[in-house]
Amino acid sequence: MSPSHGMSRRGFLHLVGGGIVVFVGLAPGAGLSQDASRVYPEDFNAYLVIGKNGRVTVFSGKIEMGQGVLTSQAQMVAEELDVALASIDMVLGDTDKCPADMGTFGSLTTRMFGPALRAAAAQARAELMALAAQKLGVPPDRLSVKDGIVSVTGDPTRRVSYGELSAGASIARTVQTKAFLRSASEFQVIGDSPKRLDGLEKVTGASIYAADIRVRGMLYARILRPPAHGATLLRLDTSGAEHLPGVTLVNRDGLIAVLHADPEAAEQALARISAQWQTPEATVDPESIYDRLVSQADPLKTLTHRGDVAAARASAARVFEATYQKGYVAHAALEPHAAVAEIKEGRATVWASTQTPFPTRDRIAKTLGLDPKYVRVITPFLGGGFGGKSADGQALEAARLAQITGKAVQVAWTRAEEFFNDTFDPASVVKVVSGIEADGRISLWDYVVYSAGERGALACYDIPNARFRSTGSGSYGATVSQPTLHPFAVGPWRGPGANMNAFAIESQIDMMASAAGDDPLAFRLRHLTDTRMRRVLQAAADAFGWQAAVPPSRRGFGLACNIDAGTYVATMAEVEVNHANGQVKVVRMVCAQDMGIVVNPEGAKMQIEGGITMGLGYTLAEELRFLGGDILDQNFGTYEIPRFSWVPRIEVVLVKNDDLAPQGGGEPPITTTGAVIANAIFDATGARMFRLPMTADRVNQAITRLSAG
Repeated sequence: MSPSHGMSRRGFLHLVGGGIVVFVGLAPGAGLSQDASRVYPEDFNAYLVIGKNGRVTVFSGKIEMGQGVLTSQAQMVAEELDVALASIDMVLGDTDKCPADMGTFGSLTTRMFGPALRAAAAQARAELMALAAQKLGVPPDRLSVKDGIVSVTGDPTRRVSYGELSAGASIARTVQTKAFLRSASEFQVIGDSPKRLDGLEKVTGASIYAADIRVRGMLYARILRPPAHGATLLRLDTSGAEHLPGVTLVNRDGLIAVLHADPEAAEQALARISAQWQTPEATVDPESIYDRLVSQADPLKTLTHRGDVAAARASAARVFEATYQKGYVAHAALEPHAAVAEIKEGRATVWASTQTPFPTRDRIAKTLGLDPKYVRVITPFLGGGFGGKSADGQALEAARLAQITGKAVQVAWTRAEEFFNDTFDPASVVKVVSGIEADGRISLWDYVVYSAGERGALACYDIPNARFRSTGSGSYGATVSQPTLHPFAVGPWRGPGANMNAFAIESQIDMMASAAGDDPLAFRLRHLTDTRMRRVLQAAADAFGWQAAVPPSRRGFGLACNIDAGTYVATMAEVEVNHANGQVKVVRMVCAQDMGIVVNPEGAKMQIEGGITMGLGYTLAEELRFLGGDILDQNFGTYEIPRFSWVPRIEVVLVKNDDLAPQGGGEPPITTTGAVIANAIFDATGARMFRLPMTADRVNQAITRLSAG
């Protein structure tokens, strides 16, 4: 194993000492799990250690940022290894101890890493049973195991614990993905909802985040930032800061910082620096960005094309053309980025709030000129990530400053820096041309997405003549070939691209249902042969109490569905709209999900509720204010995120499907939130919304135009 791939097996065995060690080695492509577009790196290895005391230590390259994978991963191991959940210790996101991993995003932890983790535990159990058979002098088929105790069937006094079996042994096994896994009918731990393993720490305030890390002799850094993206430094005067007691000044290769043992003193020193900047003329703002995204886009790429779109347009009884828009959205995690870096004897250790420990390690190594084996990234708990803690500029800054000063350094961004340095969910445009025949069947679908990406762009409906095209971004939001298309950095945001695509697709479907004089649910079912989606839609309708009606029915009911991260989701909503001022109140929402085997039902429900709540933000309020590269929002006084008072009554329906491996849970429910509320607003008012967020002013304007028109 090369240094960039993590610790060698020999080194790992030396690190953990005695006990049974299980290695998981996946060949290229072997990590595929229901999603052929994602594979684990070829060097992926997962380690389980069963100690002499019987405790099981699980090492996972994934990280815990509130989504509950600390607990669900432990459940998977407990299930396959047949040990008590309380006997498992989890180590997450430590690049010196954990298997190399691409990061925690895309709802991939359970559906991609889960099968490998379960395979490791299953193989460990098989090996332990073989050792127990040898020790107890009986065939393996005469043994049973419960909570880590192996006993002879019919003679429970003859028994041996996992801890006893592991004493003095260092046994390495390579696990294949073909390793026996228990079926859903045998589950004892998977499918249960135990107390979260991180719950006590978090409710008592004992949990540690990156900004809580303290190292002896550590300096706090404050960094000089430009007033806008693209600004050029013309003049710098640091004399007011450099002579202050205890201040260390750094000015190297564009990194200008003051450091002090007291964070307030560092802040005061930064205020004493005088800088003059040249800011480029602003050429784009929240209103003009959409023309730029379309006019400067790369040539369109066809995702799929079937039938004859041109002929279908010419023959359609009715044709519908619409343009949908969405502004930039900040991640706005409650925990700002933070990192502590220390370099000793040529080795760098960085504690960072990051979703991508291994890629961050490699970026730090490149920045410092070190071999990756001499860089260790340790990831404490994260206070939210949502895709925004993937770039990790703060970790690079801390590492550079630690190398320059020779001291341990903390870089903790302020809320203003958090907004300025964010990799925003990109503004985007979708243009749709669709058509129906005289009998109300959809015959035409011509779909183009600019800048949002391809995730969720392929509608799930049965349409004979359809074309899907995309330009301007990769599947996770970051601009690929045109870094200047956006005035600042963009990147993945919970359900990247899928939120915008679902908004456009499901709004357009709803528009056609209304024009055809059909109920939105009946219209969708008429165009769906996918039995899984039909089942999820019906489950949502049953829970909601859906009664057929042609929108706008003035009830304020909406419906939207989507497929994301291998999960089928259908959401229904009821809203109230104040016709005088456009204020929208979401009264209740029902979300049905088929996510395959559900490892932790309560955790899944919390993810759905959290996704819907977060989705209220991009749906009703969240939109970045900017002028060129100048970020005008610097705190929550102007950038409004969802409040508890916004949250409606939410009912979650987990559609049972134990024939399918676990699928994604953290992102699918957020993808339909914008669409379902837009459709509910139309049903309440007759005004169709084409731009996110649907602020009160925009809803009011749409109602006014409708009344005037």
